Amino acid sequence: MRRDIPFSSLESAVHEAYEECKTITGGHNADYIPYLAGIDPNLFGIAVCLPDGRMVCVGDTDYRFGIESVSKVHTAILALRQLGPEILLEKIGADATGLSFDSIMALMLEMDHPSTPLVNAGAISTCSLVEPVGSSEAKWKAIVDNITDLCGSKPELIEELYQSESATNFTNRAIAWLLRDYTRIYDDPMMSLDLYTRQCSLGVTAKQLAVSAATIADDGKNPLTKEQVFDPSLSPQIVSLIATVGFYQKSGDWLYRAGIPAKTGVGGAVMGIMPGVFGVCAFAPPLDSAGNSVKAQAAIKKLMNLLSINVFSNTHYEVV
Repeated sequence: MRRDIPFSSLESAVHEAYEECKTITGGHNADYIPYLAGIDPNLFGIAVCLPDGRMVCVGDTDYRFGIESVSKVHTAILALRQLGPEILLEKIGADATGLSFDSIMALMLEMDHPSTPLVNAGAISTCSLVEPVGSSEAKWKAIVDNITDLCGSKPELIEELYQSESATNFTNRAIAWLLRDYTRIYDDPMMSLDLYTRQCSLGVTAKQLAVSAATIADDGKNPLTKEQVFDPSLSPQIVSLIATVGFYQKSGDWLYRAGIPAKTGVGGAVMGIMPGVFGVCAFAPPLDSAGNSVKAQAAIKKLMNLLSINVFSNTHYEVV
């Protein structure tokens, strides 16, 4: 079955979702990272990008915030681009842990692999896999260039956030050394941890993440630059990773209620991918107990409900 969605209906739905959700309260900023604790909790924006480059943006979609764990998707894509899906599966894995994003217990229970590149252990391990091995500067360039390709514009390192995270990443330091002990990190542990910390400290906008989500949704073709960023055959692997663990221990609940694979970050972003249809990013800093933006979750759920679309439906959707 095919259902056409008029672009005007998409515009109306985005604005309605914004208006209905902008007064939602609850949650709090990620105060364990001092920089994030000081971000204005009232910031809120929604951006949707279509494969043809059309966009609908409402609210604070030009505000530059810390990408945080949404960056895990981008660096997983880089590893897939450089090494292919089988190497990623062999060296890291693609299973949800069922535990929090920074769980040491999850790593200890599965010593044979870090489970997925979308939790902290797997993301640090992914940074260690990025080529060329042994060069922090060259690896960092590859990470930033890849995010630029996906977003269609360059992110900017938020130096204050990077320093704040570097001073407080004690759990991630333990994870890096456990990975070394389990031979599941493939370059210098502290260099790999620093790369991960830096990538989480990149500043992006909701517009940029909506574009990167649309790039994934359109099998790797950036809707703005028209560049084929990654091979179309990688799209199912990327979306499956996001669907499996994008909301960590709440991923099943999210898919059941929202019907769109999405990845969260403690900076307040939720980036969703509706394959073949659109990419979306909602942003609001206050988080729930699992580290997911309260308001951004609500906005994307509302948008999906207003449009009556779901990734698990047998309907083919197209915005016309």
